[in-house]
Parts: sequence; C-alpha cells; structure tokens
Amino acid sequence: MSPLNIVILAAGKGTRMYSEKPKVLHALAGKPLLQHVLDCAAMLNPQQVCVVYGYGGEAVPAAMQQYADVTFVVQNPQMGTGHAVQQAMPHLGDASNTLVLYGDVPLIQCSTLHQMQQAGDGLVILTINLKNPTGYGRIVRDAQGRVLSIIEEKDATPEQRKIEEVNTGILLAPTKMLRDWLAKLRNNNSQGEYYLTDIVSLAVQQGVAVHTSHPAHEWEIHGINSKSQLATLERTWQLVEAHRLLEQGVTLADPARIDVRGKLSCGRDVEIDVGCIFEGEVSLGDRVRVGAYSVIRNSRIAAGTHIAPYSHVDSSEVGANCKIGPYARLRPGTKLGDEVHVGNFVEVKNSEIAANSKANHLSYIGDSTIGSRVNIGAGTITCNYDGANKYRTIIEDDVFIGSDTQLVAPVTVGKGATIGAGSTITRDAPKGELTLSRTKQVTVAGWKRPSKKK
Repeated sequence: MSPLNIVILAAGKGTRMYSEKPKVLHALAGKPLLQHVLDCAAMLNPQQVCVVYGYGGEAVPAAMQQYADVTFVVQNPQMGTGHAVQQAMPHLGDASNTLVLYGDVPLIQCSTLHQMQQAGDGLVILTINLKNPTGYGRIVRDAQGRVLSIIEEKDATPEQRKIEEVNTGILLAPTKMLRDWLAKLRNNNSQGEYYLTDIVSLAVQQGVAVHTSHPAHEWEIHGINSKSQLATLERTWQLVEAHRLLEQGVTLADPARIDVRGKLSCGRDVEIDVGCIFEGEVSLGDRVRVGAYSVIRNSRIAAGTHIAPYSHVDSSEVGANCKIGPYARLRPGTKLGDEVHVGNFVEVKNSEIAANSKANHLSYIGDSTIGSRVNIGAGTITCNYDGANKYRTIIEDDVFIGSDTQLVAPVTVGKGATIGAGSTITRDAPKGELTLSRTKQVTVAGWKRPSKKK
C-alpha cells in the first residue's frame, strides 16, 4: 500500500454559525470538530497531514498546537475546494496517495477510510445514497454504472437533481495525478469557484478508473454548517455512544440522556442514571452506580462504588465500595481508599483519604493526608491557605474530628486523637488525647438584638 498524505480542508467561516469562532473549532462531544478529524487521520499512520485554514487567522493552528507533526497552510482568498487542496500540494510528495477530508465533517470513521484505501487503484470517491439529497453534488453514471462526473446541485438539471447517490466530498487519489488535475481546474460555474469535484470528469477523460466506496453509517458524512446541525449531530453521536454502552452490558436509565465527551470504559453491571456527563477518560469498575446529573471527568472509579446524584468528580481516583454524595465534589488530586464515605456538600481537593474513613457532611478537605478509620465531623475545614502559600494537614489513623473544627495547616493530628467540637487547632494534637480549643461560655444579661431602622 502506497504512503498516505491527508489534506483536511478547514478554511470556512461558517456564516450560519453566527459566531466569531472558526467553524471547525466548535465542539462536538467535548472537542473541536477539527480535532475529531485529526484524531481519525492519525489512526491511518499518514506520512504527512496538512490542514488548510483561512477564516479566523491563526486561531485554528493555535488551537491545535498538540499536533506537532501537522502542517498548517493558509488559503487566502478562499476560492473553492479545488483551490484549497492546491494550497497543500507543495507539501506533498508524489510517490503517495492523498486523502481529502473536511474539518467540519467530524464523525468520519477510520474503518470507512481503510475501506477506501482498499477500493482499487486510481481515483476513489466516497458516496452515499440519500432519500433527500438536497445540497449535495450528484453522482452521474453511464448506462453501465461507471462514474462519469459529479455535478453540483446549483449546476444540475432538474433530472440530475433526482439522483439519490451523492458525493460526500471525501476522496482518495494518487498524488501526482491529483496535482495534474488540480492544475486543469476552471471556475466557469455559478459560484465562480474551483470545484475539487471536477477532477472526476478529468479522470474519466484520461481513462483513469474511478471507484466508489460507501460509509457504514449516514451520520459519518454529515457536515456542520449551523448550530442546529451541530446540535442534531451531537445527539446522534451520543445515541451511538449510548448504544455502544448498552451492547457492553451497561444499564442506562435513558439512552437519550447521557453525554460522553471523551472515552468512557465500564466494567460489568454498571448502572448510570439520567443526565450524567463523562468527560476526558473515565473508567468505571464493576457494579459502579452513578446517580442522576453527576459529572465525572478524567477519573477512575473502582468496583462497587456508589456515586449519588449531583456529584462532581474531577481528575480523581476513587477506591472500591465508596459512597460519594449526593452533592459531593472531588477536585483534582483526590485519592480515596476503599470504603470511604464523602457525603453531601463535602469538597475534597488534592488530598488522600485512606480506607474506611468518612466525611459525611458540609466539610472542606484540601491539601490533606488522612489515615484510616478517621471520622471528619460536619462543618470541618482544613485551613490550607494563608493568602499566599498552601500548607498540608495530616490526620493519622483512628482520629475523631468533632463538628465545626478548623485545622489551620501546617498541622498534624496524631493517631487515635480526638478533637472537640468547635475547636480551632493551630498546633499539632498529640496521639490518643482529647484536644480542644474553646473560649469560656458566658451569658450577657440584658442584651437585645438590634432592631431594623425604619
């Protein structure tokens, strides 16, 4: 198989998006449209990838800096798809094939592109039959079924517009031939543009074989030209992801109400309630249950853990058989051992909590190391920030922290210690002892509450 170049056309403004942002930088399933195409392209192991950009200036290459091996080429002015591919040709070697993709057609699948590579020598175009082909170029064939040309809808006759087989725009051609065909394009059409599709008739005139290949799913070739189309394709893709999970044995309360914005892997007997969002890379172990409207991002949840509704878990590791939430927040750097309880309105940040410990109510645990079998009373705060620097709190095994306690870091609470409710702890508390800090309780006779001034 010949080496492969990939050219991705991403120069359009997207007027109907009504946005200053370049169209290809709008997000679907949590990442820009163009990023979907680049990730798919990378799976084909190309020798060269060129992105042709235009509208938005340097916004497109700036947003894709993680793709260090990609060449970005500007198209200015924008004079059609054929002209766009011409801008990339100086960067492509002739001893290869060139695949043309589109930055606003985000869901093309790698399997479909592999299939195109195996369709035969010569020119390969990706086509599909649509019951409503409006807006697409039609595939014109002769009586023997051989491809003769592609006619754009604006230039088509009423009879040609009845053709249901349409051009997706995606094509594969020998680079040297493509270079020659592009040099022969003319803009004598209703748009005054250089159409890439005109290379088909040029190939036919030269006797070059023109093959067609077809995607497995119609949604693969849907392009984005408006926010309405973006929203429709988002829901289409989320249903595809939902059915993938269902086929793997995941229980979804409603397949129409889940959002996977990245990669979600699940063990056996996982249950996911409605409205949950998964971002980045998320792993759910066996028997994990995720309550309604929870958001989990770049995290690993071990087997048997129950995440109650409205919980947020971000860049965290959660052990087995834990209970999280409802309304809990695990921020980046959180690591929970097995059978840890983090209850309602508890926030944990950059902290480790060992097995069998619990913080069930209304607490903030930040920059802390907490041992096993620790009880964190309601309203406890680790005061980790002095306004300029952050410090760590260490709570050793078997400690009991009474309600409404402030632990002013840096501070260590020794093993088996008890902290009395309502205490502000500014020095280390010795192991096995009761430590508390309270002022003397007094009653002020005759004191009256202020009254509201009229």
